[in-house]
Amino acid sequence: MDAAQIGAALDDVFDQALVFHGFTDYMRDYDVFVCATSDPVTGIPPEHLRYRFRHCVHAAVTTSVAPHTWHRSLDDAFVDGWQDRDDLDGYVWGVRWQVLYPGAKVVADSAAAQAWSKRLGMPMHEVVIEANGHHISLVFADLVVDRVEPGHTPFVVT
Repeated sequence: MDAAQIGAALDDVFDQALVFHGFTDYMRDYDVFVCATSDPVTGIPPEHLRYRFRHCVHAAVTTSVAPHTWHRSLDDAFVDGWQDRDDLDGYVWGVRWQVLYPGAKVVADSAAAQAWSKRLGMPMHEVVIEANGHHISLVFADLVVDRVEPGHTPFVVT
């Protein structure tokens, strides 16, 4: 995909649910799993999508959660058992998804992508993904978007 196609693919999941992200088990490509939903009155069923950022040479993940909220969210009750509590005041990690807002975009004229393009002799791109839990920066060569089954697990444990 070129930068415009990547941007259009990212626009498709603006304000949707980021349910998992991380390197593939072979550790070359970076996956972002999204549950995309429409207004229920449309009758359009949710889609579960895997955004695979191929040949990912850079992945940086930082928190989007403010330090004072992090401090209030340290208790394990924010991971498990939060459903039975009405006294929690913080970021509930246990919902197991993040809102893709303000969303994802291609970084125009990315110095990092240009440097990697020269090193590898192939076009590279940089994308920034912002959700309410994490800020993700990726430098990669290509993007492949696939529909996956609900509950798809990115890793098989043997």
